Amino acid sequence: MKILVTGGAGFIGSHVAERMLSLGHRVLIVDDLSSGKQENLPPGAQFFRCDIRSDECARLIRDERPEAVFHLAAQMDVRKSVADPMLDADINVRGFIRVLQAAADSGCRVVVFSSTGGAIYGEQERFPAGEDHPCRPVSPYGTSKYCGEQYLRYFGEMAGMRTVALRYANVYGPRQDPHGEAGVVAIFARALLQGGTPRIYGDGRQTRDFVFVGDVVAANQAALEREVRGVFNIGTGVETDVMTVFRTMAELAGFSREPEFLPERPGEQRRSVIDPGRAREGLGWRPAVGIREGLRTTLDYFRTKLERR
Repeated sequence: MKILVTGGAGFIGSHVAERMLSLGHRVLIVDDLSSGKQENLPPGAQFFRCDIRSDECARLIRDERPEAVFHLAAQMDVRKSVADPMLDADINVRGFIRVLQAAADSGCRVVVFSSTGGAIYGEQERFPAGEDHPCRPVSPYGTSKYCGEQYLRYFGEMAGMRTVALRYANVYGPRQDPHGEAGVVAIFARALLQGGTPRIYGDGRQTRDFVFVGDVVAANQAALEREVRGVFNIGTGVETDVMTVFRTMAELAGFSREPEFLPERPGEQRRSVIDPGRAREGLGWRPAVGIREGLRTTLDYFRTKLERR
């Protein structure tokens, strides 16, 4: 099968592209490298450097006619979306519409959309939140992802494409970017291994549902291979607070100092955890990597990167 992965030089997208190649598919990657990295591109993939909002990208999709599209290209920083909601919507809504329109025009059969379970529900009424929980995002990022889901459904019905939205919890693991603001595990890893002082915004008791990137890749594979449609939460159903993540990583890294606490930042919920029950039933998927094992694997990855410098 010919498969297009947008954002395939990024953290999650590169892992998805790698898995599709290992399954024998032909993989095309579109990425503008604004946040993705050339070093993440898996050998064997055909790479096109372009912006998903561009005419060039739309022409590429229409010319190549992929049978499936995994859409992972995005503005993914919650705090950046608060600072610049126009940019967030331009990439996450307008850019996605252009990909969907081109996919529909080219006869694509299935589109798998990387949405968010961490930001789409807002301040939750129920813990964990199922897919039927009200969507009341408290950031432009969550709003743009919710909007993307509606366009996904529309284009799927209009063009006869099978569409799946995967609402990720807080994904972490190897290749996560420690230089941005979107991945606390990677940011902690860099500080712990380089002798810096990890920073925690707020009191550290805010909770998240941390899911390992390898488990997320397995969910994407299931979405491609199973004849399912609709929205699925991809998380563990377990709340873990930020201080617990810090303490676990500090122990694994042999780090003994305390973190620096800073004022909490706008646009982020206090508690976030999602129910993956529908994914168990519809995708045959369940998370396989526990938080301690995943954090150890992630630290080992960043440690190896530092040693190679």
